[in-house]
Amino acid sequence: MSNLTRKGGKGCTPGKPEIPVVWTINRLMDIINFDMTHNIFNKKHGHALVIGALSLIAGSAFAQDTKKTPMKKYDVAAFLYPAYANDDPRLRTFWPAGIGEWETVTNMQTRYPGHYWNRKPVWGTVNEADPAIMNMEINEATKHGVNVFIFDWYWYDGRPFMETTLDNGFLKADNVDKMKFYLMWANHDVSNTWDTRNNKVHDGNVIWTGKVNRDEFEKICKRDIEKYFKLPQYYKIDGKPVFMIYDVPQLIAGLGGIEQTAAALKWFKEETKKAGFPGLELQLAMWSQNVNHSGFDGSKGKSPEDAFVKKLGFTSATHYQFVHFLDVNDDYLNLLEKVKKEWARIDKDFELTYYPHVSIGWDNSPRLGTSAVMRNNTPENFAKGLQMAKDYVDAHPKQAPLITINSWNEWTETSYLEPDNVYGYGYLDAVKSVFVTGK
Repeated sequence: MSNLTRKGGKGCTPGKPEIPVVWTINRLMDIINFDMTHNIFNKKHGHALVIGALSLIAGSAFAQDTKKTPMKKYDVAAFLYPAYANDDPRLRTFWPAGIGEWETVTNMQTRYPGHYWNRKPVWGTVNEADPAIMNMEINEATKHGVNVFIFDWYWYDGRPFMETTLDNGFLKADNVDKMKFYLMWANHDVSNTWDTRNNKVHDGNVIWTGKVNRDEFEKICKRDIEKYFKLPQYYKIDGKPVFMIYDVPQLIAGLGGIEQTAAALKWFKEETKKAGFPGLELQLAMWSQNVNHSGFDGSKGKSPEDAFVKKLGFTSATHYQFVHFLDVNDDYLNLLEKVKKEWARIDKDFELTYYPHVSIGWDNSPRLGTSAVMRNNTPENFAKGLQMAKDYVDAHPKQAPLITINSWNEWTETSYLEPDNVYGYGYLDAVKSVFVTGK
């Protein structure tokens, strides 16, 4: 092969000749020197032509050398709390004003005058069950690098609850194809917490229970398979719909025990396959206490936590909030160090796939008046948590590049990406800096 031909080189078509840029420049310089030496160089035209050619070649070479490698695509998924809706009559049980939990956000100063918590949404108290509003939010989310919403999904009193934001807002938005979504079944009990008129009454009152028996469980699963899993926007990993369960002890209590729960979840997977999918990606919302269920294999084996989740059939996990496994009444950077250690522990002790989670903050005082408070959780420090999650994903190339964030809009827990009067678009810009611009 002559030195004018390379095969399979970067930027080359295999088997086709290519003249190396450096060789070309050197040969042209030789020609110029020869012509000038022998006084045959056309200074008026030749000089401009040759120098122009050199500029084009050098420019092309520079462009090739400095061309950035396209950024790796990540699935950045923000939990979405669907309580900011106007057209769901069941929400009025807790928020009679008809604007969902915006009522708790906006009357904070009325209930607790002078309280330090005084957040205001830049977009206003929008109705997220309005497809035009959701169209705007999808645009803002995807522009800043958030391309999946994980909808908190509820089922109480034999029927769905807070489903209008998903059904009437997200799925009817003109640009819904720009994003994916999946469900997290928030199967916790409902007490007085949401109702600020009564949440000071700690009487153990359960308004609705999250427990379901086997018949109701099957009804829920069949409905979700038909209504949501089959949608092209539903998020899947290797073709398997992702379905997350929030409260595993609650699920076990409703179904009657670990054996019964394992059998029910196995049935759920089989039903998903019958619907034409290769399987179900069953995802655990990991808490500090829910993977060490009392009495399960406590004296046997080296990893009773791992044995527990394997018994139930969970194939992956993430967290919903830092508060579920840390004392969040701390500086954010200290918390990130503890989070990193917990990720390493999970990676070592569990066979399931762990998808890294980053929470923005925690302050539940809009509901309760007092709360543990995550401190120094600035957008800059949040970006450090995101970079930490990105590094984790990069270090696990065999798993889906999924990262979860709490959250898109958990205003009353002070952990949201939506812009406010304190940081503006700061948290969204932090996501963009890590996953879109790489700056």
